[in-house]
Amino acid sequence: MIVNWLLYVLKDRRFLWLLLIVNVLGTIYGYIWYGNQLAQTPGKFLLFVPDSPTASLFFVIVLIGFLLKRNFSLFEALATVTLFKYGVWAVVMNLLVYKVTGVMDPVMLMLVASHAAMAIQGILYAPFYTIKMWHLVVAAIWTLHNDIIDYVFFMMPRYRALDEFIPQIGYFTFWLSILSIAITYFFCKWRQKK
Repeated sequence: MIVNWLLYVLKDRRFLWLLLIVNVLGTIYGYIWYGNQLAQTPGKFLLFVPDSPTASLFFVIVLIGFLLKRNFSLFEALATVTLFKYGVWAVVMNLLVYKVTGVMDPVMLMLVASHAAMAIQGILYAPFYTIKMWHLVVAAIWTLHNDIIDYVFFMMPRYRALDEFIPQIGYFTFWLSILSIAITYFFCKWRQKK
């Protein structure tokens, strides 16, 4: 009963429009948030620096597809992997900043809540995705390549309080990428096989 109601709400065009507006605004805010870092980023890395807003941009494209009664499967794969990864990553990083500094300001609380919502929304729409294996392979390559850009070329988001933990964060991020790819496979491919 609850599952049927949830599926109904997720497909409702009014809810899709609301979600689209929220994600467009969040994406714009995210790119603004990265403004200072993007201004210092070499051009060849620009595409890979604003992780969370790019993930929500992928989901914006997915939502536009749903409103047009179409599936943009490659963007569904990219959105699912990256929304979960960067949603969880930002929640963990903000909680680590709190652990190190003892400070949790309103901006950090907003970032925790919005990124937790990012991780959840990508998974909630999994029953409607039409991801094929090649879409997931492309999303996996994108995500793991982004990890290399972040932790080999040091283009990761800046959390000054956590600078001494960069190797551990890089290791955690790699395995979070693997988990995100596996979850996308489970929710999209395994479900389709069943």
